[in-house]
Amino acid sequence: MPSAGAARSLLLVNSRMGPYFVVFAGAGLGGVARHAVNVIAGRLGYAFPLGTLAVNVVGSFLMGVLAAWFAQRSDISQHMRFFLTTGVLGGFTTFSAFSLDAALMWERGAFGPFALYVLASLLLSVVGLFAGMTAMRLLA
Repeated sequence: MPSAGAARSLLLVNSRMGPYFVVFAGAGLGGVARHAVNVIAGRLGYAFPLGTLAVNVVGSFLMGVLAAWFAQRSDISQHMRFFLTTGVLGGFTTFSAFSLDAALMWERGAFGPFALYVLASLLLSVVGLFAGMTAMRLLA
């Protein structure tokens, strides 16, 4: 018989809040992993953002592995899919979700939307970052 704590956990996961709970738990693990990679990369002493590059490339690779695995197996629960993709990989790197979206557009032959999405994502994200920095500097 499950303990009271385990029973509460099962109720939470199986409630309407369940997907949010599993994403939250996965994002925590992914965030810790990203921090560990950044700490290790920082100890190497390079000025280049090696840690960020590493998590983006590894995260995108793992998103590809999971997408192919999920396509082959229908017995994997939606909660597990949320936990691994939106949660763990989302906490590890949001670039993996961008890469999956772009790859799906490419595979569907939507080359125009693919190009627009890739260019707009990169350009507008950098512009957004500079806009946020400028806004904070003006407020300071």
